[in-house]
Amino acid sequence: MARQASGITLQQLQYFIEVAAEGSISAAADLLYVAQPTMSAAMKDLETRVGRSLLVRSARGVTLTTDGVEFLGYARQVVEQAALLEQRYLGRPPSRRLLGVSAQHYSFAVDAFVRMVRASGAAEYEFSLRETRTWEIIEDVRTLRSEVGILYRNDFNGRVIDKLLRDSGLVFHPLFVADPHIFISRKNPLAAQERATLADLADLPRLTFDQGDNNSFYFAEEILSTLSSRREIRVSDRATIFNLMIGLDGYTISTGIISDDLDPEIVAIPLDVDERIEIGWIGHSAIPLTEQALRYLDEVRAVVTGFGVELLG
Repeated sequence: MARQASGITLQQLQYFIEVAAEGSISAAADLLYVAQPTMSAAMKDLETRVGRSLLVRSARGVTLTTDGVEFLGYARQVVEQAALLEQRYLGRPPSRRLLGVSAQHYSFAVDAFVRMVRASGAAEYEFSLRETRTWEIIEDVRTLRSEVGILYRNDFNGRVIDKLLRDSGLVFHPLFVADPHIFISRKNPLAAQERATLADLADLPRLTFDQGDNNSFYFAEEILSTLSSRREIRVSDRATIFNLMIGLDGYTISTGIISDDLDPEIVAIPLDVDERIEIGWIGHSAIPLTEQALRYLDEVRAVVTGFGVELLG
């Protein structure tokens, strides 16, 4: 009888996670103090055991195949659970916490991230928070650069966003629905009003987040992106957009959830339009979230409910 091959080892999974993170077998080998030929052989053996190609090798390093992306999600789950077992039953110190989040430019997403880091209590961690463009959020989660993405959809962009997510093996999970607000400087004359109308905004600079090469109306971070504006300024980061709100009396349209601690000079005023904004998180349809990702989403829910927002589901 032929001898049956042994299963996947925890060490191979740990090696694979580092190779994926570094984008290089040699860099991962250096990081883990393993000889490069040993690391390379471990990756080839892993692919043989699972019966599929996980890595695309080139002179510039390695990238994950579609199977490799899915496998990485499960590998992270297994390694995390093994570390928890060792921590609980063998008295090992808590493992290094890992989490990547990509989000549109929402202060509640940052606020929740701050709370998660403070509450983690980990002696070592490696977290990343990318405030970035809509297309890149989806790409980050598809390739597992980030485990969780935070973005919005509505009646206008929902069909396009949902198709792109399906094609990427991702799912949108609703968190809450918000009424549109304008974000403006506290010194803006509109800040004294209880509500604002589109007519009130006609002569103010409209501030929007640049979407780069994918600057489609469907990927805009702001609702009503198809409406014309006589004055428009595109920016790439939240600090700049707030500075322009203050310096030019500009505005942007968002959820109305804004942290005074993070953005003390900016206020949110309800906008009279027949629109709603559905905020949710995206993740892989076939890969369960890690404990750290679940903790982050719990903090997101806690932050938004603190503003009186009712959660969905």
